[in-house]
Amino acid sequence: MTKWGAALLAACLGLGGAAQAQPIALERFGSFHVGGRQVELSDRPVREYLPTVGSAPLRIDPNGIHTVGQMYARFMVPSPQRGAAPLMLWHGAYLTGVTWETTPDGRPGWDEFFLRRGWATYVTDAAERGRSGAAMVPEIYAPPLHLPAQNPWERFRIGTGAGSYATRSVLPGNQFPTDHYEAFMRQAVARYLGTDDDVIAAYIALLERVGPSVVIAHSQGGAFAWQVAQRRPDLFRALVLIEPAGTGVVAEAAKLKDVPQLLVYGDYVEQDPRWSVIRRNARAFAAAITAAGGAVEDVDLPSRGIPGNSHMLMMDRNSDQVAALVQDWLAAKGLWR
Repeated sequence: MTKWGAALLAACLGLGGAAQAQPIALERFGSFHVGGRQVELSDRPVREYLPTVGSAPLRIDPNGIHTVGQMYARFMVPSPQRGAAPLMLWHGAYLTGVTWETTPDGRPGWDEFFLRRGWATYVTDAAERGRSGAAMVPEIYAPPLHLPAQNPWERFRIGTGAGSYATRSVLPGNQFPTDHYEAFMRQAVARYLGTDDDVIAAYIALLERVGPSVVIAHSQGGAFAWQVAQRRPDLFRALVLIEPAGTGVVAEAAKLKDVPQLLVYGDYVEQDPRWSVIRRNARAFAAAITAAGGAVEDVDLPSRGIPGNSHMLMMDRNSDQVAALVQDWLAAKGLWR
């Protein structure tokens, strides 16, 4: 039981089985793109190709104005609404908004979890990912990076470390649905280096369009969320960081003092040579925020009686239990009616 209150947590968990069987009433839903910039190219060769069988040759002249760095967003607004602000779900590196939609083994994701509790949810594909689109390489973006299947297995604290994908060995008690790991890898996409400014600008454009929001951000998205919040703290009602893979600027930590913040970590973090360093850096950054008068709560799930989580907390078999903890915290902050 968390210190935020037994009654609140019981209410959140009580929405489980029965609520999941009920239809969701939506006031409205849709999608849009925000952000982006224009880049002009010249002196590039014209290409001719056959688009499809039975078609006619097509000439593409790449010279001219290209729009790049835009971001795709999909929203659902429930009826009635209980969240006091829109709730945004920002994904990590090599991933898209699919992270939040459905787990690899077919269970409802956090998008549906929070939607059913009355939050207007916004799921995005960060700039240069998924439906946001990419740009010409190498004229605009650097060549993309791609993950082989063993990388997340061994790096996301699912397997026991280097070489564990080959043997499919799993950390003791791990709750990632490993029998559906290939389904997870189908979600992996390329990512490009040197696009941070585009990503941050698009997130700011999103918040400016939607208004002050609760942001739940995972991994690389957590680092972006901290950096965006330092630029525009007025656009954040609260910030939930799920194993952030980076931080904001320490010298500007005071800019975050008025944004309530929650850090959430799963299992085996301290035993991992990479994640232990990342966590220490995040805690040091949180300490700088606290020293400046802010409030950052740091939750270690195993110590709260929620064991077995990988880096992909929102996909693990106990993902609803972790989401309920986040919901409980948001309610305690007065953001859920």
